[in-house]
Formats: sequence, C-alpha cells, structure tokens
Amino acid sequence: MDGRRRNPYELTDESPVYVISIAAQLSGLHPQTLRQYDRLGLVSPDRTAGRGRRYSARDIELLRTVQQLSQDEGINLAGIKRIIELENQVAALQQRVAELSAAVDGAAAAMQQREAQVHASYRRDLVPYQEVQQTGALVVWRPKRPKD
Repeated sequence: MDGRRRNPYELTDESPVYVISIAAQLSGLHPQTLRQYDRLGLVSPDRTAGRGRRYSARDIELLRTVQQLSQDEGINLAGIKRIIELENQVAALQQRVAELSAAVDGAAAAMQQREAQVHASYRRDLVPYQEVQQTGALVVWRPKRPKD
C-alpha cells in the first residue's frame, strides 16, 4: 500500500462483492465452471465466514481471461494455470524492481548530500600543496657581502 489508511467501505478491484451466480453472469460462464476453476486453483475467490465464494472485479476479469485462453487460444487448464502463475510472478518482480530502484535513488541522493557536506567542511585557509618537480640543475646562492 501507499502508507495511507483506506476507507473500509471503499470498493476497489480487489473487493470481494459478487456471489457466484452474479460472477457467472458477468463472466459468461456457468457457476459449475467457476467452482471447477476454484478447485483447480485458477481463480480463487475470497470466502465469507460461511464459506461462500465472493468474487471481485479482478476475479471476474481473470475468469474472462481464462475463458478466452481456453476457447480462443486452445490452451488447456494446466497451461492456463502456469500462465497465470508466471504473470503473477512477473508482476511481483516488477514491484520488487520498482522498490529496489527507489532504494537506489534514495541511496544516491543521500550519498550526494553527504559528499556535499564533506566538501563544505574543507578548510579554505589552506593552500593546496603541489609537488615541485626536481631537476638536475644546481643553483648556487651567494649572499651579498656588505661593502666596506
């Protein structure tokens, strides 16, 4: 979540609100087909205290996807289950990448701030030391003698 409290009465795509008969009508499937999909683990709706199924809008969309893959694409139910699992895994990995990217961005900003603090702490009254290159020349110094 985003850290804010949600209204418990606010409906989202994940809110389980549809009984099996309504979910069957909305998805265009027979209620027995929904029960079979639940047994196979393809679409697992939430349950009420009395163990009744409650489907969300997301579940109904998934039921439509399963129907489309099965009827239009000819994919068997085991293949559809694997596709759903892989799609869920991809979504979880994308979320993790986004989290890690945000962490890296935060660490980079903290490093730049710390670097700026270090540079600001330099003493400005010192002259930087530069090494003088040695040559092979010999310089003789003779002090001036006072004239008598």
